[in-house]
Amino acid sequence: MHSLTKDQLLWISNGQAGVMSLLRPLLLDVVPTIQQTAALALGRLANYNDDLAEAVVKGDILPQLVYSLAEQNRFYKKAAAFVLRAVAKHSPQLAQAIVDCGALDTLVICLEDFDPGVKEAAAWALGYIARHNSELSQAVVDAGAVPLLVLCIQEPEIALKRIAASDLSDISKHSPELAQTVVDAGAIAHLAQMILNPDAKLKRQVLSALSQIAKHSVDLAEMVVEAEIFPVVLTCLKDKDEYVKKNASTLIREIAKHTPELSQLIVNAGGVAAVIDCIGSCKGNIRLPGIMMLGYVAAHSENLAMAVIISKGVPQLSVCLSEEPEDHIKAATAWALAQIGRHTPEHARAVAVTNILPVLLSLYMSPESSEDLQVKSKKAIKSILQKCTYLPALEPFLYDAPPNILKHVVGQFSKVLPHDSKARRLFVTSGGLKKVQEIKAEPGSLLQEYINSINNCYPEEIVRYYSPGYSDTLLQRVDSYQPLTN
Repeated sequence: MHSLTKDQLLWISNGQAGVMSLLRPLLLDVVPTIQQTAALALGRLANYNDDLAEAVVKGDILPQLVYSLAEQNRFYKKAAAFVLRAVAKHSPQLAQAIVDCGALDTLVICLEDFDPGVKEAAAWALGYIARHNSELSQAVVDAGAVPLLVLCIQEPEIALKRIAASDLSDISKHSPELAQTVVDAGAIAHLAQMILNPDAKLKRQVLSALSQIAKHSVDLAEMVVEAEIFPVVLTCLKDKDEYVKKNASTLIREIAKHTPELSQLIVNAGGVAAVIDCIGSCKGNIRLPGIMMLGYVAAHSENLAMAVIISKGVPQLSVCLSEEPEDHIKAATAWALAQIGRHTPEHARAVAVTNILPVLLSLYMSPESSEDLQVKSKKAIKSILQKCTYLPALEPFLYDAPPNILKHVVGQFSKVLPHDSKARRLFVTSGGLKKVQEIKAEPGSLLQEYINSINNCYPEEIVRYYSPGYSDTLLQRVDSYQPLTN
């Protein structure tokens, strides 16, 4: 049956009811190989699309499979578990049909089978049921699967370890309560021990499971940290496998987001510098959790944001903003830069000197940018500008910024110029003062107040000199001037 082509499967699907009724009696055949082949054929059909999986359910085949799963030999058990997995994968409704026919108890018994292949096949089926939603996941937990899955990750077979870790991840992801059941079964310590396993696919699943536990609450994140995953997990950021890198970054992000204390622990372990290096060594979605992790760390406090700056996080983020083609990655980068730059003038300057503000402005102004990217870029510009006192970075905005951004730029000049004579002189010679006189502001508006504050920094005749129309006024005076004659 392994040789079925797509065309053959499609042909079968057109006569699915007839095929199901033909295969069903074969499941009861006295010859074991015929039973197994029939089960495998059903599995292949159900795996192909949801219509065929639906036909398996409607053909009343599941009860027979579940009954045989408990009674038959290991080859049949594997084939039967494959059918259940193939049906369950398509939708929550089909997975619920598996639960309703009483399969969970039998699948959980198979997790204790002496044959690792039977355990693996049962774990696959349970994982496909649990991944859909919290109700199905809870049903898997209630059937007693979790302690047995924790035993499976301690078995020597790599394939069994992988699927058991994947199941624990799928169960944990839905809610803090489900994650807690995985923790209560002692999973964290065993998962943490496998972070350095040489098998990349196993590492992916282990890191994913720890992430799904840590993401829900401070308590759960602290329990993951207490399993001494630092600094061990940082070696995964240098892994050859891109998804190991991504899942390691995700785990660190899920821990960092909760509290300043957890972020500080990551900084102390060298985690920020390691994540920045990782972002530099990959592209696209693999970068995304690392970018967000830097934003979460920086958001907590001035000191943590400064740790990101000192580790050279801003230049790396500016590279991501410029070279990533996907809007959702640019949006996450803009958000992270906002978290770094929004604390103090020193933080804002660290972002502004990388010449990132004009890039953010062009992303905000571009009609091709997604709405989310425009919103994130605008927020980033605003939060960085409101702290930025580094005037060379602000000046281009006098010429390019739309009115809603221009207001914040002029506001910053109105704060800095009264206290800095050097800056006042430079503002005149660079053309800034002239530009400010050309801005049309509503009388009584905040923008007008800012302009008045700037003008009050200069002698009246200087302000008049740079005001629009002043040269015409001078020419009129020339016209009306009567020279003195002897």
